[in-house]
Amino acid sequence: MASGWKRAVGNMRSFVGNSMGGLRGGSSLASWLVAGSLAYFLWVRPSQQLRREQEAKIREKAALAAADPYRYVEKRKPIPDPQETGLVYGNKNRVKGPE
Repeated sequence: MASGWKRAVGNMRSFVGNSMGGLRGGSSLASWLVAGSLAYFLWVRPSQQLRREQEAKIREKAALAAADPYRYVEKRKPIPDPQETGLVYGNKNRVKGPE
């Protein structure tokens, strides 16, 4: 009975070792440390910085709008009305007659 769980533990250790590339000991730990730090500095950290910058811009716009609502202007183009510009199928860019 005791050999059953020992075999299971041994198989699990073998599986974990093989899934980590077959490296053992210090070289395995060092390679995972290098890979993890590269992943952090190349992917995780830049995405966190970008998110922080975007949040800071949003907070800055909100503070400016709250301080003086008449001074703040959203810099977006207005969405055109498709009925007036003739973009809807069937309108054919007809000009309205005198009213």
